[in-house]
Amino acid sequence: MNHLRIIQCYPNIIAYYDGRIPDYRFMPEKNWVDDGAISLGTASFAIISGSQALVYDTHVSLEHAKLVREDLEKRGVNHITVLLSHWHLDHVAGNEIFADCEIIANKKTLSHLTQHKKQIEDATHHGAPAIKPLFMPNRIFESEMEFQLGDLTLKFIEANIHSDDASVVWIESLGILLAGDTMEDTITYVGAPQDFNIHLAELDRLWALSPTHILPCHGAPEILAAGGYGKSFIRAQQQYIRMLKRCRDDEALRQTPLRQLISGPLEAGWVNYFEPYEEVHQQNLLKVLGNK
Repeated sequence: MNHLRIIQCYPNIIAYYDGRIPDYRFMPEKNWVDDGAISLGTASFAIISGSQALVYDTHVSLEHAKLVREDLEKRGVNHITVLLSHWHLDHVAGNEIFADCEIIANKKTLSHLTQHKKQIEDATHHGAPAIKPLFMPNRIFESEMEFQLGDLTLKFIEANIHSDDASVVWIESLGILLAGDTMEDTITYVGAPQDFNIHLAELDRLWALSPTHILPCHGAPEILAAGGYGKSFIRAQQQYIRMLKRCRDDEALRQTPLRQLISGPLEAGWVNYFEPYEEVHQQNLLKVLGNK
């Protein structure tokens, strides 16, 4: 737990970041915390306005979530609302620490959590560790929701990227988009290759917002500390998805090293190479080929 870093992205936006540390594991045995989150680097965020805060995802464990809440309370926050970016385990594991708070999610997130609750609690969904009890969202929205946080107006936007139940946070007055897992650095993690065309269109919808800074949950800590990624981060995700689509019918492209496959976005500085995403790429290829 001493690897949790508190990153001040902006005066009122904090990333609670863990991972991307050589030879560091959350647990010695195989587990979803290391394999899907710590190995890639993962962050939950807090947006603060006065004594109020919105916590965007509750992190990968109760210990992480407790440290997030303790830090916010030290900063004078006495009213917390939670928004879940989507239903995947590394984003909801700390819900219990915020059980006395309003936990907001879109309707699809609630549906997925409800469907898989038993398996999540008995560790048969993605293995250990179990999340038990799994605290469920208690306020639901569909499509879009405006949320007033002190003097900041936030917009929660539902999207189908990475997962069909994504919720991103758009702060128009600051030009900042909190993107959850809809975008990652180095590459997106594919959940549903059959929906690639939907993902591309949804990324176009986020592009139309014209964000000046994008804060993903799985990104490089030094870039989050510098204010996040530029708008072209969206195009990098789209370029990779289009390459994966081509891989279905192009064996040579399937053998192309990841660095070469995304050389354009890398050279342009839209994304950065992080070696553990090689394994993510191989998993993505298997999903794409299984969906031909």
